[in-house]
Amino acid sequence: MINQQVQAVTIAGHDSDGSAGMPADLHAFFIDGVYGHGLLTAAVSGNSYGIDAAQIMPKDYIEQQFKTLSTDFKISAAKTGMLANDDVINVVADQYAKVDFGPLVVDPVIITKHGAMLLEQSAYELFRERIVPLATVITPNFYEAQKLTGMRLKNTQEMFDAAVKLHEMGAKNVVIKGEHNDPTQKEVVDVVLLEDGSRFELTKPFFDTTHVNGTGDTFSAIIAAELAKGTGVKNAVIRAKDAVFAAISHPLEVGHKFGPINHWAAERELKKKEL
Repeated sequence: MINQQVQAVTIAGHDSDGSAGMPADLHAFFIDGVYGHGLLTAAVSGNSYGIDAAQIMPKDYIEQQFKTLSTDFKISAAKTGMLANDDVINVVADQYAKVDFGPLVVDPVIITKHGAMLLEQSAYELFRERIVPLATVITPNFYEAQKLTGMRLKNTQEMFDAAVKLHEMGAKNVVIKGEHNDPTQKEVVDVVLLEDGSRFELTKPFFDTTHVNGTGDTFSAIIAAELAKGTGVKNAVIRAKDAVFAAISHPLEVGHKFGPINHWAAERELKKKEL
């Protein structure tokens, strides 16, 4: 039968080394048993040493991809990745309102896990205004949560306070990922605020490795895949956290410097949870 396979779409940029962005999202959809579509917003030329060049897709091309996918496929959930500037943010917000792609997971992709800025300064306010309210789930890292809320976060209580602020900005469910830059730290604590006001922490041991490219992409993509399958937000988030920890704690020997996480290890973890 037509379109009986569960499907999701990533609205993101393509990383040529396959470690992050759309490639990581599609890896994550695949290992979680969901067919993945890719709606391209940008492309970067990079390897494990860094990014050498980038190209943002034209607005009309992004718009056409929405139309092309929506006329054929039954997409049950979506996630965003790199939305590089005002034009991309506007066209994605406009087009998402016109199609039925199901619940949306917003991975902000505005500041790296090390604090480097990825989004043009002029686009922050627009992102807050147009994209955050669309989020069924938003998954900022520690630095992105600070930037989006204008708050300094020093402990888990302040992270929960920031989650409340993001909730008030329109995001239905909020996951703020804990800081993990200190090699001496023992654990990483994420905070979760659900739409009904309930909250909890997700804690995993800190694993010191340079092979963490694609962590945030994979985390948000697995949440989206689970929502596409009908899983509730709480269980989707927990499942994604377990899978990503497995991927980080079993490093792949790919690249000389900053490498990808291990989606095969994540897949084994997901399948183990199904037994």
